[in-house]
Amino acid sequence: MAHRIIDVDADGNVRAVEQPGTRETRERLKQLAWLLDSSIPIPGTRFTIGIDALIGLFPFIGDLIGVLLSSYILGEAARLGAPKSVLMRMSANVALEGVVGMVPLAGDVFDAAFKANQRNVRLLEAWLEEPRRTVRSSRLVGAAIVAGAAGFLVLLVALAIVLVRWIAGLF
Repeated sequence: MAHRIIDVDADGNVRAVEQPGTRETRERLKQLAWLLDSSIPIPGTRFTIGIDALIGLFPFIGDLIGVLLSSYILGEAARLGAPKSVLMRMSANVALEGVVGMVPLAGDVFDAAFKANQRNVRLLEAWLEEPRRTVRSSRLVGAAIVAGAAGFLVLLVALAIVLVRWIAGLF
């Protein structure tokens, strides 16, 4: 019979039920996120970078390796039972870091500052501690991402139309 860890609030209400091995997985993911995002202090500052930022200095292949390492955290979150809305938000963090990271130098600076892996581990922790609240906020973020992407596509189409009209006006 498997043992479960039950988290109860001050009023005696069950907040979370933790399966065996979850605590170890959480600690392993925290360590991995720290290694990838914040393990190397920058001398003379309070800033840190991780090996993900260093790997990202190698064009394309470094960013691909970084996304693969970040995807491990995403996979573990899915294994722990995180809902689709939380996984989509985590995926958006990884995708943003991966896409922006491909821009030489500026992408590496963004990667070092954004720290998608630590964001994702914090999001997973929040879901494990307060599932309903995290799912609700993740749905709102997901809706904002979809709306932002739709707005961006509309802007691209509008710019394409303006460009075609401008080129047609030259002839």
